Amino acid sequence: MVDIQDIPMFSDLDKKFHKELQDSIHIKKFTKKSIVFYEGDESDYLYILLEGSIQLYKTSPKGSQIQIKRMKAPNVIGEYACFEKQPFPASCEFLTDGVMGLLHFDKVYQYLDNKEFSLGLIRSLTSKVMVLSSLVHKETILSSEAKVADLMLENIATFNRLKNNEIAAMLNLTPETFSRVITKFKKESIIHMVNGELKILNEEALYMIVETNTVKECSNCIDLFKAKLAMEKNK
Repeated sequence: MVDIQDIPMFSDLDKKFHKELQDSIHIKKFTKKSIVFYEGDESDYLYILLEGSIQLYKTSPKGSQIQIKRMKAPNVIGEYACFEKQPFPASCEFLTDGVMGLLHFDKVYQYLDNKEFSLGLIRSLTSKVMVLSSLVHKETILSSEAKVADLMLENIATFNRLKNNEIAAMLNLTPETFSRVITKFKKESIIHMVNGELKILNEEALYMIVETNTVKECSNCIDLFKAKLAMEKNK
């Protein structure tokens, strides 16, 4: 389990504050699939992920989950609710066994006059805004094929570490849709399986899929992609 000084928001604080914060945190253990809080819940605590992995998700009007992000310790959760004194905008569920540290908002407010702490809070909030911006882009712009291609380019290890239904949930796709995309990529010789491990055969094609939102034959895609960016830059 990580210590308070390992949390980015607190790492730049003077060491004399670390013990005070550590003594103020209520430690709570969770088992896999435990719900830490639901979207709309109110709380007087900032949640600090000290051990394990969680997922943040929103629930659509039809009841389906829209995954926002997966996080590993160390991390801070609930800054917006803390800063704005609003209900949690998303639900939080443990993907593994883990540990949360609960720090009362009153203790957080005591440190807002500290420059390093305030900057850490701002950086943390900004990173969450970027996550939401990326999610909105992917959900409103990218096709199913482009979502899968984007994740392959970003982290191919995910496809060999998680089950298909877990990856589908990460991308907010149905398992059936995800399976069809993988089958299509294999058919187009973009990817293949080697000893049970997914490998990329045509990285250029993946870049083109993300750029065009379609699957089609591609040669020298990276060069074409760079040339297009250069043309747009020179306009």
